[in-house]
Amino acid sequence: MILDTIIEHKKTEVARARAQRSLESVRRDAEAALSSSGPRRFRAALLAREEVSLIAEVKKASPSKGVIRADFDPVELAVWYEEGGAAALSVLTDERFFQGSLDHLDRVRAATRLPVLRKEFIIDPYQVYEAKAHGADAVLLIVAALDRAALDELHKLARSLEMDALVEVHTENELETALSIGADLIGINNRDLKTFHTTIDVSKRLVPLIPEGPAIVSESGISKREDLDALGAIGVDAVLVGEALSREADVPRKVRELLGKAAG
Repeated sequence: MILDTIIEHKKTEVARARAQRSLESVRRDAEAALSSSGPRRFRAALLAREEVSLIAEVKKASPSKGVIRADFDPVELAVWYEEGGAAALSVLTDERFFQGSLDHLDRVRAATRLPVLRKEFIIDPYQVYEAKAHGADAVLLIVAALDRAALDELHKLARSLEMDALVEVHTENELETALSIGADLIGINNRDLKTFHTTIDVSKRLVPLIPEGPAIVSESGISKREDLDALGAIGVDAVLVGEALSREADVPRKVRELLGKAAG
């Protein structure tokens, strides 16, 4: 299964990173980032608009599709997303499977005013401190990749570092786990990370099960304005879109199209 393969590699990757640079060193950098400037509020940015907000993803490749944008420039994409009206950004930092990097996160955070999510397969506190040290305003926590105790620990750590945590679910059981740790930002991944099958029916099934309170993000398989309309009608606050934007020749036009804005 793809997720299992990625997680096994991530364990090796984190161990290697810890050997090269200590947890204490990364923690010091995270604490320095915490004290040096106020965070850009990721969750608040998604809720600041009456209509469905857009989290636009800086994404070069994926395991299922290979290279999505050959002329990939993370800063150029991020600036286009901001110009088009995105509320927040997501930056993939996984190198092996998505051809991302922490350098992309650094550069995007410096080039825009939008809050930025570190999109990563986070399994260890080291990665959370790393995210803060590199300027992330939020981190992704995937319920399918973590047991409940680890999820709770990482969620609390992110919040203590003044980062939001997008807690990602795909099933009813995963949603129950997310709610049990007090997640206030829930991502519904329409893509099954075990098979990579994608349908927005997943969001339609799970949204009604979420009580009032958490902000809701629908992720994956979203490519047109009608998708945002349908998801907004059932209570989704924001959508995360990557491939449908990264593939476009005219990225700002596609962003405006998704958000229902006139061209110009």
